[in-house]
Amino acid sequence: MKRAEKNASLERPTTRLIAIGSSAGGPQALEVVLRGLESHALPLVITQHMPENFTLAFARRMDELAKPIVKEATDGEALLTGHVYIAPGGKHLIVTRSASGQLRLAVTDTEPVRRHKPSVDVLFHSVLEVAPDAALGVLLTGMGNDGAQGLLDLFKAGYPTLVQDEATSAVWGMPREAVKLGAAYERDILPLAAIAARVREFSQQ
Repeated sequence: MKRAEKNASLERPTTRLIAIGSSAGGPQALEVVLRGLESHALPLVITQHMPENFTLAFARRMDELAKPIVKEATDGEALLTGHVYIAPGGKHLIVTRSASGQLRLAVTDTEPVRRHKPSVDVLFHSVLEVAPDAALGVLLTGMGNDGAQGLLDLFKAGYPTLVQDEATSAVWGMPREAVKLGAAYERDILPLAAIAARVREFSQQ
């Protein structure tokens, strides 16, 4: 969908966000989440394990399906409502805070973290570092343990967290490790449809 066809009048800077990590099975899970959002939703910042040169096409495909503007993240841009930002393949995506307090994005080419680049842990820990006014951490389907520690640290800091359950995960690796660490309350280990509903609810608060 062309940007002009979306409701850009609802865009505004914000110090609230939703951070999502996913890997194997993530594109399909993210489609379910993004389809349920309204055009004025809080910004979503997403790290999906995906090779370089694949994320731009993925973002464009999601933009066709979702009401918010879905784009591959670029270095230095401000977080705006009604936008979804996807980490570029082969780069880390970090949330920063400007001197004025505005949340912004940084795209970095630093070393992989536990073989991952982009890394969900890097994203989650950056959110914790800037301490947004409100943040929701979400860990979806994926192989390995990336994001589990970062989600735990968000949980310990008092931010709400959600983990996809085994029954609806294509690969219950990353979510399983988060559950083992105690990175979410038991009531917040949810099937994908329920996670999508909770993300939608949080984005409209």
